[in-house]
Amino acid sequence: MSRWLIILLLACSSAQAAPDAAPAADADSALQQQRLLNQFVEIRHNVSLQAHEVVDRTSDLVVTAMGFLGVPYRRGGSSAETGFDCSGLVRAIYEKTAGLLLPRRADQQAAFTEKIDKNELQPGDLVFFNTMRRAFSHVGIYVGDGKFIHAPRSGAQVRVEDMHQSYWKRRFDGARRVSPAVAAAPSQTSRQ
Repeated sequence: MSRWLIILLLACSSAQAAPDAAPAADADSALQQQRLLNQFVEIRHNVSLQAHEVVDRTSDLVVTAMGFLGVPYRRGGSSAETGFDCSGLVRAIYEKTAGLLLPRRADQQAAFTEKIDKNELQPGDLVFFNTMRRAFSHVGIYVGDGKFIHAPRSGAQVRVEDMHQSYWKRRFDGARRVSPAVAAAPSQTSRQ
């Protein structure tokens, strides 16, 4: 019988210890869950702020670009007063809107920006075309819905065109995204 008594006493003592241990474990678990929830809320808030910043910057880029509609093309041009060439237009829009100084030439702009798939295009991204039998010889800014704004050629003005037109479709050379970290780097070398 003493053997059964010892087993019973052990069972009772562990049963009494378990309720005391359980609240402590539950409290630790609750604290951990609360910390995770707080981290999740903070991350969600930060992502939301970043998303709003991106949307605002993208909207500003497109609005600024649309403000240059009708400005005449000028080879080597980089201002609304004197006219734009394609890369001068892109550079002016990014400098005015985002404070980023992109390189001067279209091929340099392609080299200093992040390559993206055509399916990932968002307003404000750069679109490149081979219009002079060399890669990245022309650039524009994607404005959405398959359209881009650019300074096309001598005798023309800044305008919006459809990338699905056969001329642009055949000459499409790729899409790029400007990120502040990438765009800041070429500012010293871009005044060639």
